[in-house]
Amino acid sequence: MKVKKAVIPAAGLGTRMLPASKTVPKEMINIVDKPAIQYIVEEIVKSGITDICIVTGRGKATMEDHFDYAPELEDRLAASKKDSQLAAMRQIAEMANIVYIRQKEAKGLGHAVYCAKPFVGDEPFAVLLGDDIVKSEGDPATKQLCDAYDQYGLSVLGVQKVELSEIGRYGCVKPEMLSQRAMKVLDMVEKPRPEQVFSPYAALGRYVLSGEVFTKLENTKPGVGGEIQLTDALKELAFDNKLIAYDFEGRRFDTGSKLGYLEAVVEYALCHEEVAEGFKEYLKRIAASL
Repeated sequence: MKVKKAVIPAAGLGTRMLPASKTVPKEMINIVDKPAIQYIVEEIVKSGITDICIVTGRGKATMEDHFDYAPELEDRLAASKKDSQLAAMRQIAEMANIVYIRQKEAKGLGHAVYCAKPFVGDEPFAVLLGDDIVKSEGDPATKQLCDAYDQYGLSVLGVQKVELSEIGRYGCVKPEMLSQRAMKVLDMVEKPRPEQVFSPYAALGRYVLSGEVFTKLENTKPGVGGEIQLTDALKELAFDNKLIAYDFEGRRFDTGSKLGYLEAVVEYALCHEEVAEGFKEYLKRIAASL
């Protein structure tokens, strides 16, 4: 079955980005001239998926406003003959069919994904974390995972290698290689201690999951941090031989952290048609003074 739906968990408080995230959702903080979540929606659309559920929380209404029409702004742009800007604003509202579901309690990523069950039903679906952006030269990361799902018929976890000193921040997989990039997942652990590390392969914010994950989530007890962890449900799929990992191509940015956000701004500014050349010259001057 083709993947036709995607879920973006975006209900977190964004405490790593305080004080900016006190009043502005971390997903709405700009990367050059677009909020982070727009890059994620664009990745989904480029992957051939147009039905999207964003799982939100209190204080996140600006995300809904962003992907809606803005009549007053559009009228002003039309009156000023700013046709290209008008087209860009309308394209944001029309690029996908987006629905919103509220996660009423902060119970973790697994619970946020489970909140989307009425939207997903029994279909396979993509999951993209709301603060992870992947900059790809070829196929988007989500398309790569969808292709792996089509090939193997199993839930797919997006992974990349990270430094072992950093892997304690992520979910870590125990792999058995199937191809150059695909691997069977034998076991997983969320935020492992050094003695628990299986490999350098870390889960990095991209998934394509079968509807069976909801059955696993229903029976998942609170884990790390007292939250319902998606990793724990995926571990059960792995034990049933129903989970693979795929080492996707692309540069991933953790825009929910200050350093990751700054890295994303620099990388996207360097390829932005309006500011790239001036920004390169600025960086050269800054680098020369360090």
